[in-house]
Amino acid sequence: MTIKKLSRREALKRLGLAAAGSFLLGSLPGRLFAQAHREKSRVVLIRHKDLTDGSGQVNRQVLASVFDRALTTLTGKSQVEEAWRRIIQPDDVVGVKSNVWSHLPTPPELEELIGEGLRGVGVKKDNISVDDRGVLDDPVFQNATALINARPMRTHDWSGVGSLIKNYIMFHPRPWDYHPDTCADLAKLWEKPMVKGKTRLNILVMLTPLFHGVGPHHFNKKYTWRYNGLILSFDPVAADATGLRIIEARRREYFGEKRPVSPSPHHIRLADTRHNLGNAHADRIELVRLGWQDGILI
Repeated sequence: MTIKKLSRREALKRLGLAAAGSFLLGSLPGRLFAQAHREKSRVVLIRHKDLTDGSGQVNRQVLASVFDRALTTLTGKSQVEEAWRRIIQPDDVVGVKSNVWSHLPTPPELEELIGEGLRGVGVKKDNISVDDRGVLDDPVFQNATALINARPMRTHDWSGVGSLIKNYIMFHPRPWDYHPDTCADLAKLWEKPMVKGKTRLNILVMLTPLFHGVGPHHFNKKYTWRYNGLILSFDPVAADATGLRIIEARRREYFGEKRPVSPSPHHIRLADTRHNLGNAHADRIELVRLGWQDGILI
């Protein structure tokens, strides 16, 4: 094998390109996404006692305030627009992956706030779409350069819990392909071409989570409670793991004994240990708690 000796100019050029690449990597929104097993994942949990009222209706003004504070804390920016610019560029095409489950959908107020934030940094209205079950046929999602992932936390009959990792199941034409072993390999969805490397922000909605249910479509309002929180992270695994810890704590509180979620939501742990999507273990999560602390459960 012949080894070519580089001239000083060539060596400096390559060094400069490598440094530039490193700088760009550090500045790209993708760099914010957790690197499993290498560094801690920041998770911001924010709550406000007036985020919902007694009937579960969202106070939009309060939601806007807590969402802005969580986003600036997560990104380390002092202004909301700066926070959005940290993760989104004006020329991005952005799909907002929502969830339309009738009993506990992504709040429309949150969808509106996300849209306002995107437009506020220059993303064209035609380059923004909010969708769930129609993402495969949505032109914006088909051409998306960035995704925002937002859905409520709830127990789920097939996967233990329905949360951020599972929210991308509609990016596959046959979602049932991911049902074996209680949806153990949901993290594979994040390797799909429509998804891979595009997620800029994960928002786990914890306003009125469902902490217990029986059957695929079970919903009983008595198994929800006004937690009045949002969880934001660049790491969906860390966000889901944090939400699961809260759900499990609520179950212990409600039932008066340790009662694990069934079936086991092991897809969250396996997203870390098998698929290296993010951090599931509490020791690898930097949890920032903001706002209302009463009944925080974590």
